[in-house]
Amino acid sequence: MNPQDADRRGAERRRSERRNAAGRRSEDSLFGAFGSTDSAAAGPESFFDPGWLAAGDAPADSRFLLRQARRIVQAQDSALARVYRTYAAARAAVGLGLVGVQGFGSLLGARSAEWLALVSVLYAVQAITLWLLPRFGALAQPQSRPPQRRRQWLATIGVDLLAFTLLHLLEVGASFNYAALLVLPVLMAGVLTSRLLALGTAAAVALMLLLATWRATLGGADAPAQLLQSGLAGLGLFIITLLAGELAGRLAREELAARGSLELARQQAQLNRLVIEEMADGVLVVDRRLRVRAANPAARALLVDQGLSPPAPFTLQQKPAWVALQREVERALAEGEWPDAGRDVMLAFAEGQTRTLRLRVRFMRARPPAGPPGAATPEDRGGEPFAVLLLEDLRTLQARIRQEKLAAMGRVSAGIAHEIRNPLAAISQANALLLEDGLPPPQQRLAQMVADNVARLKRLVDDVMEVAPGGEPAAPTIDATAAVADAAADWARTAQIPLAPDSRLRAELPVARLGVVFDPEHLRRVLVNLLDNAHRHAGPEPGAIFLRLAPRDEGWVSLSVLSDGAPIAPEIERHLFEPFFSTRSRGSGLGLYICRELCERYGATIDYRPRPAAERLRNEFVVSLRRMPLTDGAPALPLVPA
Repeated sequence: MNPQDADRRGAERRRSERRNAAGRRSEDSLFGAFGSTDSAAAGPESFFDPGWLAAGDAPADSRFLLRQARRIVQAQDSALARVYRTYAAARAAVGLGLVGVQGFGSLLGARSAEWLALVSVLYAVQAITLWLLPRFGALAQPQSRPPQRRRQWLATIGVDLLAFTLLHLLEVGASFNYAALLVLPVLMAGVLTSRLLALGTAAAVALMLLLATWRATLGGADAPAQLLQSGLAGLGLFIITLLAGELAGRLAREELAARGSLELARQQAQLNRLVIEEMADGVLVVDRRLRVRAANPAARALLVDQGLSPPAPFTLQQKPAWVALQREVERALAEGEWPDAGRDVMLAFAEGQTRTLRLRVRFMRARPPAGPPGAATPEDRGGEPFAVLLLEDLRTLQARIRQEKLAAMGRVSAGIAHEIRNPLAAISQANALLLEDGLPPPQQRLAQMVADNVARLKRLVDDVMEVAPGGEPAAPTIDATAAVADAAADWARTAQIPLAPDSRLRAELPVARLGVVFDPEHLRRVLVNLLDNAHRHAGPEPGAIFLRLAPRDEGWVSLSVLSDGAPIAPEIERHLFEPFFSTRSRGSGLGLYICRELCERYGATIDYRPRPAAERLRNEFVVSLRRMPLTDGAPALPLVPA
């Protein structure tokens, strides 16, 4: 992330905090903090995937999350909903208790007023109904809209105030004191409502207590003392309201901070996942039991000869080809160190195929398990060791190093080739003038040798200038089917290969037109070069050279040239696309190098793939062409029947 993005995100976070603070000042309660818990009011869920494990369903490694944040966010609902449910259950319990007190008093012979029993029964029925019946469950869940909140206040706190006030007024002077029940609605008003409404509720209850005490002690000698007690009780209710509001606000802020921390952690985990999945190097996380905990797609592709290995988790003992890698990982975990430059590991697949990987290892330890200190071993207290394996195909690494070296050499070669053209043209012209004169046979042979080598040097200079750095080439969309058919037919006529069922060259071309991004002459040059190589090394049997053009998917088209020659040795394969590397004494070594450079100009790729030993055609060169829909103005070359 660049500094501008970081500053912008920091400013947005500060503005959000100011808005939250303003909201808390205007509505300092859990109502203002969370609002409704239903899906419509709570907003959309986060789309971030916390993990990058290849299996896709494994939990995220939330090492950087606070334990408190994880505990809060993993709860099924918010603290507001839990408080509401507890309050509803407490109301139902109080209602049952009131009915039980009335019934127990009747059994003991105590005479109770009918109004007290009626109020107790009605309150119990209303509280239990709101607690149990789903139809009225919305009244016991936090609401965000003012009309719904008013109805909710009336159905819970309002009913409590009315019922407990009636019980207190009807039983004034009795031995049983119902005034203590008024603490419940006052407390919940401080937790669940705004500060103004909560203080108003406490004030109303305090005034009611004073009035009830004044009425009960009217004309009595102890009236001032009882009024003082009621005033102190009212003051306590105000203190309870303020403390409950502060605790509720703190709980709301902590939960909001926890959810915000989790969202930031999810974003960071998603960023890590995207980076790791798009890496060209393979990444494996292996524990001390050689169990692969995580693997990105690049690592899964490097561990097998074709396709992808099974998704994590899996073990390194799962396949015989991973024996060498298994030994190196065991060695790394045992020694606890690894050279920074890495080591080379060879994977031996079936049918003699091998792949050499550059292995780099980094070490980490997992979080130690929770529990009493004496129950964990010293190794457990330090955390289980993990090895993070960084895998890179040695051929890719060497090719990148060679590419960096050849980049500078290519620029120098282009300049030298440009300077050679003028003296080479002068030599060719002077030699042509000598050949026009009547020279003796020995001198004529020498002049002809000069002409042949001048022509060879000219072709070499043209090849170097062909791949010299220049401007961006035009990328036309052509019909690959027609272009490949025409180039293959011309090459067969030049190589004197008859196009017949028993011909050495066999082609498999689609009937439909395939649009690709490539210059037709450059595509012809790439194809002719590949066919020349196949013709040079293939046998004389029918079908020894096979040409195939087929769509691979919606974005790519594959052009393959296969031959039945001997497989290319590994020591030669790694140098195939290097300039000036050739197995022929008179070869320039620029053919495949030019093919690769031309492919890169148009976003295509070329690669050599050895085929399994059981197949007849062991050598395959594959060109992946970018697919593009053909337009009406796209050139369509005439098809030549094969």
